Amino acid sequence: MLLLAVPTAARQQPSRQPASTAHGYTVFVGGTVVGREDVTVQATADGFTITGKGRLSGSLDIVMRRVEVRYRADWTPEVFELEATVNGGDTVLQTTFSGQTAVTQGVDGGVRIAQTNVIPAQVLILPNVFFGSYEALTRRLASAVPDREFPAFLGAGAQGVLRLTSAGTERMQIGTSTFNVRRYALSFTNPRGTSVLNLYADEHGSLLRVNIPAQGLDVRRDDLASATARTLVYSNAGDEAANIPAAGFNLGATLTRPATAVDRVPAVILLAAAAADDRDGVVSGVPILGQLAGALAEAGFLAVRYDKRGHGQSGGRAESATLGDHADDAVSVVRWLANRRDIDGDRIAVLGHDEGAWAALLAARRERRIAAIVTVASPATTGTERVLEQQRHVLEQMSAPPTDWVAKIELQARINAAVMTGRGWDDIPADVRKQADTPWFQSLLTFDPEKVIKDIRQPLLLVHGELDAEVPVSHLDRLAKLAKGSRSRSVAVVTVRGVNHLLLSAVTGEVDEYASLQDRTSSKDVTDAINEWLTKTFQSAR
Repeated sequence: MLLLAVPTAARQQPSRQPASTAHGYTVFVGGTVVGREDVTVQATADGFTITGKGRLSGSLDIVMRRVEVRYRADWTPEVFELEATVNGGDTVLQTTFSGQTAVTQGVDGGVRIAQTNVIPAQVLILPNVFFGSYEALTRRLASAVPDREFPAFLGAGAQGVLRLTSAGTERMQIGTSTFNVRRYALSFTNPRGTSVLNLYADEHGSLLRVNIPAQGLDVRRDDLASATARTLVYSNAGDEAANIPAAGFNLGATLTRPATAVDRVPAVILLAAAAADDRDGVVSGVPILGQLAGALAEAGFLAVRYDKRGHGQSGGRAESATLGDHADDAVSVVRWLANRRDIDGDRIAVLGHDEGAWAALLAARRERRIAAIVTVASPATTGTERVLEQQRHVLEQMSAPPTDWVAKIELQARINAAVMTGRGWDDIPADVRKQADTPWFQSLLTFDPEKVIKDIRQPLLLVHGELDAEVPVSHLDRLAKLAKGSRSRSVAVVTVRGVNHLLLSAVTGEVDEYASLQDRTSSKDVTDAINEWLTKTFQSAR
């Protein structure tokens, strides 16, 4: 028999909401689309009705021709009706609710159903084949407090308990519009065990998303399932969403404006490390670029950060993107800014963190309208040397025996050679080749900062944290030597004491220290050094 999940709720009137709404929802399991629902909600003086239709595939192939969930004005349940085809067989069920009694009648796959169950007096109707029924739960959760428990009726005598564990507010962005979202985390205990259930609703209580991580289940309203939707991880005062045209697609971006700008302002484009694909440059939970953007805006610069191509709200194909492609995207942003009336086209800088610095150098070599370059925690060796160095450091931290060192480093060297030459894959595991044999990794391995930096003409600032364990400060020394042999008009070098790779104040700088750091704000010594240099450089150029 199809399970019905029906938790109880508090005695309250429905929250204020539009009298009628209609939305489509896409159902994902493990990131794959497995179904769709069309849901209509009708609120009247007599009660609250949810109707819908849809289809789900998987272990059960379910075509829902008609579903209806109806509540009275006091939120007591009235009826649940389902007309569906399940694996080719007809299912027609009706459950009527009166007081503490639920009476189910009908046919489920050719089996006649006639059952009466004792239930709590006030329940929610949440059939697990119809996610639109959560429209009632999201409205009732609006006034619930953590630890509130909701007994659940599952059908066929089975019962469970839903418990609200936490509630909070997030910011969502669709296109260039933003709005508040309420997120509810619940535990759901039933005869199958206990699982975590996350529900998302808008300010009216309307359902946006149902998420059950343990099952890989994600049900999203169509506008949130689109590529233009994103959760705002970090925001600054003065943030403004934008779509920037690139090579055949748009880059989803955020502009952070200075609060007191009165004239055409200078701009800084921020480029993230390889470990971060989002515009905020989040690494180990720290929004590195998001924080830098805020600091730059406070100093009078307009900061631009954007999702990498193929990620977030940006178009393009991530799987074929190279380091050079990321540089081209930065150039597209430069040209877009240069054509804006509120931007001083002669004062545009690029700032790259970690491998983002390599993309910044490539962009500056290609585009002379870039007036200044800032590298932060930039590697100074070739990509091949950099990858092997990273592996050695990881092995050191693991205290691996010497035999493991030799075997793993030899394997990595063979992988690197195969990626760059296209030969030698026969002795390398197929799953390893699938991860490594990509345009991005090839472009990373073959990149040599010495060959690029010698052609740089723009003023250059090199910034590095003294405690950086991911890109040791020795890279700064080498990069400074390379830069001083370039065509750059000026080169400045800044080593920031007590700062790690994430630009945070630290003790050891090691990766295993990141989670224990209480202060997650970018070091003011770093941001002050960048702002002062940019201000001085742009003033001398005017």
